[in-house]
Amino acid sequence: MRVFVTGAGGQIGNELQAVFASDDVTAATHADLEITDRDAVHAAINAAQPDVVVHAAAWTAVDDCESDPERALTINGVGTRHVTEAAASAGAHLTYLSTDYVFDGRKPDPYIETDTTNPLSVYGSSKLAGEHEVAAYDQSLVVRVSWVCGRHGRNMVKTILELARTHDRLRFVADQIGHPTFADDAATMVHRLVSDRRTGTYHVTNQGAVSWFEFAQAVLDSAGLDPTRVDPITTAEMPRPAPRPANSVLENAALRSAGLPLLSHFREPLDRLVAELT
Repeated sequence: MRVFVTGAGGQIGNELQAVFASDDVTAATHADLEITDRDAVHAAINAAQPDVVVHAAAWTAVDDCESDPERALTINGVGTRHVTEAAASAGAHLTYLSTDYVFDGRKPDPYIETDTTNPLSVYGSSKLAGEHEVAAYDQSLVVRVSWVCGRHGRNMVKTILELARTHDRLRFVADQIGHPTFADDAATMVHRLVSDRRTGTYHVTNQGAVSWFEFAQAVLDSAGLDPTRVDPITTAEMPRPAPRPANSVLENAALRSAGLPLLSHFREPLDRLVAELT
């Protein structure tokens, strides 16, 4: 396949380059391609003539998005429109990486792909705008991930390990739950979905619902450290500019319905990542 990847310098973008390594890949980082520049996007994708476009580029700084909604919508919404238009012009299958933040987190059960979206934050609204742009193209796939961690870039596993090195006690919220998603596992599933030319919306996460408090404990345990060093707190005790969904658990209903294997329990890739990082 000829594959064009946007956001190739990000957590999942880096891993996408690895899983598509046997294909003809054009990997565009932010430095290579500004997705808010419509002409540049069309020129780059037209030149590559891809069979597949995987759109991983996004502004994911959740709290920064809250203070600059215009920029968030321009990058995550309008930028996605440019990529969608260019993919359609090339006749390429398009995959868009989205997020659990499109939901409000008030549902008592895990979210399935067809549940009503209702983002609480600017970031979530801007990513949902991107979903709407992609939905207009009939050869498109939306892959929602949550709590992404991996070898590349900033993420909570690295943050927790750093805090454990510099602090005796750690404090993490116990009233926000979700499914951690490890970037290499997510990229592998994206490769499979793209190879099958799947369309529609799929939730792709590792298994095992935990709170951030429980996840921090698991990271310390995986590193051979004492998990009781982590103290539970409430979201109210650690206010942030952007509201977070209390329930970010994404049920992988579409994968189940398609008879595709789910990603492993998060402890497996967590142990693998912590061993690599330490």
